[in-house]
Amino acid sequence: MVTAKDVSDAWTRIKPHVLRTPVLETDVFGMPISLKLEQMQHTGSFKARGAMNSLLSMDVPKAGLVAASGGNHGAAVAWAAARLGHRARIYVPELAGEAKINLIRSLGADLIVVPGVYANALEQALTYEKDSGAAQIHAFDAPGTVAGQGTVMAEWEEQGLMADTVLIAVGGGGLIGGAMAWLEGRRKLVGVEPFNAPTLTQALEHGPQTTVEVSGLAANALGAKQAGRICYDLARVTNTECVNVEDAAIAEAQHRLWSALRLVVEPAGAAALAALLSGAYRPQKGERLAVLLCGANPAVSPFGPAKLQ
Repeated sequence: MVTAKDVSDAWTRIKPHVLRTPVLETDVFGMPISLKLEQMQHTGSFKARGAMNSLLSMDVPKAGLVAASGGNHGAAVAWAAARLGHRARIYVPELAGEAKINLIRSLGADLIVVPGVYANALEQALTYEKDSGAAQIHAFDAPGTVAGQGTVMAEWEEQGLMADTVLIAVGGGGLIGGAMAWLEGRRKLVGVEPFNAPTLTQALEHGPQTTVEVSGLAANALGAKQAGRICYDLARVTNTECVNVEDAAIAEAQHRLWSALRLVVEPAGAAALAALLSGAYRPQKGERLAVLLCGANPAVSPFGPAKLQ
């Protein structure tokens, strides 16, 4: 179990390395919402926090590091490894998309693109770990990763978060797991998953070994087939609930973030807001709401390759 002290220790450890991302208070969506703009973090997602905490908490072997990722975690491990002077090999599925694959490659990691989904990339990463002696940095189900992700919530509270309820997108559960560990039930947390990838939803209903088939718009970020055990255990202790959203609602939330606030986020980054805009989560009268925007790496860059003028 990851604890609030683990998150606090991680926050002290990584603070010199990560960005303090801004908070935006807005009512442009018809209700007052506090938005945490974590898509502005290094490499475009909260994953930089967990990767950096993991690396700073371990002795990295000569063989370096290995990670499997839908894209954002791989970019974060590549970034942290480069910043600290370590070798890294990253396995990603083809569905990670051009933008995330190019981002990882630009950070200097040894990149292996694998046919299939995240689970296929993880299988190859585990084989490489065994054969090479490299240290595996798990995307969501390792204490160092979860504690690092929880620093988002610690930082948000430092910035004066007033919400009763915080909505967070869920893939494997590292981000919401870290938030649960930090908050210890002090605020209501709502996990938001696509209907096409209801990983934690199904685990809470049928048990921690439950696997699901994943597909859809956000599969390259919210595409874990099985929820992390750390997240599952914390969710049971804190009675965290989940709601599911359609891909169309996610796409609409992406569009509205851009049209109303000029914020570019990937589908996973818009999923939590989609729960409010679509009515998948219906707040009580007077309930103060907060939404974590977690990623800014859509499958294809919205601007295309850079060109010299």
